[in-house]
Amino acid sequence: MRKTTCGNMLAGLGVAAVVAATALATMAPANAAGPRERLRQGFDKALKGKTVAWSPVWLGVLESEWTRVMKSRFDDYGIKLITRDPNMKSDVQLQTVSDYINEKPDVIVVQNPNVTLLARELKRAMEAGIYVVQVNMASNTLTDAYVGVDAQDLGRKIARAVINQCGGGKGSGEVAILEGEATAAYSLDMKNGAMEVFKTDPSIKVVSSQPTSWDANKAGDITTTVLQQHPNLCGILSVWGPQTAGAAQAIKAAGRGDKVKVFVASDGQPADCDLLEQGAFTANLSYRADVQGQTIADAVIALLQSGDKPGTKHIAYYTTPAWVKSKDDRMYCFSVPKDAK
Repeated sequence: MRKTTCGNMLAGLGVAAVVAATALATMAPANAAGPRERLRQGFDKALKGKTVAWSPVWLGVLESEWTRVMKSRFDDYGIKLITRDPNMKSDVQLQTVSDYINEKPDVIVVQNPNVTLLARELKRAMEAGIYVVQVNMASNTLTDAYVGVDAQDLGRKIARAVINQCGGGKGSGEVAILEGEATAAYSLDMKNGAMEVFKTDPSIKVVSSQPTSWDANKAGDITTTVLQQHPNLCGILSVWGPQTAGAAQAIKAAGRGDKVKVFVASDGQPADCDLLEQGAFTANLSYRADVQGQTIADAVIALLQSGDKPGTKHIAYYTTPAWVKSKDDRMYCFSVPKDAK
């Protein structure tokens, strides 16, 4: 009788243990984060409260669009964006980047005016434990990430389009290049890429290649002179849309609008599409600033989650350009939302 009672008690304890274990097993998922929750928790921990310091060359249409998109993304994830506009003054931008390093943000994003100005400071930033992202115009210092066009390849693509219109007996073969800033990587590399292709066609003669300092008035003056010196000019390759507006005006004033083909590397500004639709540009090879803005944000987010030491890796995010040849290609020019801040 005693043995039976004891056995029943043990059996009862066994059942109770099983029930308790089952209950705990059932309750565990409710109290512990699952893999998807842990993923988001890690994301938030890496991003929330972080600071990104942004130094453009100036806050023009292109740079303002990058800024708008970056801020929109960063606001969603609790990242603070600091922006200071040097307004095309190199000494001010250099001081700005130096100040940023002393303020110790988590990431510095820069648009280099040329290949040398910020090179030393970008290296110093990484040594100080700050990630560095360069945008569209790189320096001679490789940093954690580059976001932008492959400028040499862009130059090759546009040069081939120029040859298709002006080479092989289809035109005089006389071509002019409108550079931006002569020592800016974007302009320098695009010109080098174009020349690489032009040299493959003996019918092409580059009669002028001059820097415009990104200025439409200067581009107009250069174009006026080139048209006077080379009345049979067939084509113009320009490294940036806004400066080319001056060239288009000079061509129109000279009565050469139906003779001179204008090929433009475009950041997708609406005005570039407008000028193409008006017949001032022959074709734009567009890389859309709003898409680049998204990619800049993606690069920053990836670096903050990586855990890598700044300066140990060099990652490139190259933009894929698309041709704008008619109003049907308008989607390759960005439009700023009406409610954008």
